[in-house]
Amino acid sequence: MSYVVYLAAAVLALAGILLFRRPRNPLTLSTCVAIALGALVFICSAPLTLAAVNDLTGIPNFGAPLTYGMLTAYSCALLILLINWRGGPRERVRLMVLRSMAAYGLLVIAIVLLFALGDADTERLRDLDTYYANTPFVREMILLYLLGHSAATLTMAAVCVKWAREVGGLLRLGLWLIVGGAMVDVTGFQLTKYTAVVARWTGHDLDGLSTTVAPPMASLAALLCSAGFVLPRLLPSLAAHWRGLSDHRRLAPLWSLVRHVSTSPKPPTSWWDLPQTRLHWREVSIHDALLALAPYFDDQVRVRAEDAALRSGHSPHEARVAAEAAMLTDAARRAAARQTPLDKPSTYRLHATQVSGTSGLVELARALHRSPTAIRENTVNAAPESEEPHVA
Repeated sequence: MSYVVYLAAAVLALAGILLFRRPRNPLTLSTCVAIALGALVFICSAPLTLAAVNDLTGIPNFGAPLTYGMLTAYSCALLILLINWRGGPRERVRLMVLRSMAAYGLLVIAIVLLFALGDADTERLRDLDTYYANTPFVREMILLYLLGHSAATLTMAAVCVKWAREVGGLLRLGLWLIVGGAMVDVTGFQLTKYTAVVARWTGHDLDGLSTTVAPPMASLAALLCSAGFVLPRLLPSLAAHWRGLSDHRRLAPLWSLVRHVSTSPKPPTSWWDLPQTRLHWREVSIHDALLALAPYFDDQVRVRAEDAALRSGHSPHEARVAAEAAMLTDAARRAAARQTPLDKPSTYRLHATQVSGTSGLVELARALHRSPTAIRENTVNAAPESEEPHVA
């Protein structure tokens, strides 16, 4: 059981690390804090951790108020996350955050005091909630931590259901994942705990609900909620990096043609660079090379290629890009042969330099890749085969 709980904690910690990019952003910070506290709850609740804490402090069951305090802090963090997610006037958000911290802070203090007042001398690593369900003060401590967690979970679910009806896309998906996690928590963890404790009050034994059913349900609920918080913020970034990787690959024919004339500063490249970073430096270097090749642009080459493309049935835009590819190929050949620039260089501007982003460069690269054999034979690759491009 301890290893399963530790695995859940590790997954939560990984989610927090992936999100921890802009710590000054209140929403990012509150998300990471909530996920970190959730991970700590799982770590503290593992029997191996409970036994270690009890041995370290010399106090039987000291791990119980520690775990319950962490769970209460996690519940508070969820509410604060919802407050920051909803937004609003800065002072109003700050006031609501302070009120939540004050309420749950008092609850943590009450949990510690009730444990100190109660008699819990027999160490229980898995069934403390039901074993001490009828013990004065400890009974109230157990009930308080459950009620505090229930209040936060139900509030979170209600708010997310309301928001899910007003938004769409990934945010809507994230909200419904949070609602699903909250419902698993309520029915699989909280309800089983309440049932087992009340059964003890009435003289019955349903301890298995608390010791066997509740822990895995709590892990599943936390993972669903974390996915709901993380995915709407992480997936757009992953999609952007995927597009960057794709565009970086599509620019390869163009980069192969012009890399020998690029004079941009060599970036510090590493295999772990993010795709968007690699794409940025390739884009910068290609634009730099196009600027260096401009004095070699021959309008006659472009016009002949454009006429040929139009006669072949290409659209005007396709013919233009194909003609630019032919002119660029000719310019790269002249530059690689160290010929002098034209006496009257062209003032023509490539389509790729007139549009934002990499779409124009990708079109030009495709045109180079699809160029007729006669053009491809003139393509110059001045850099030796063993030479690596200075931009990865």
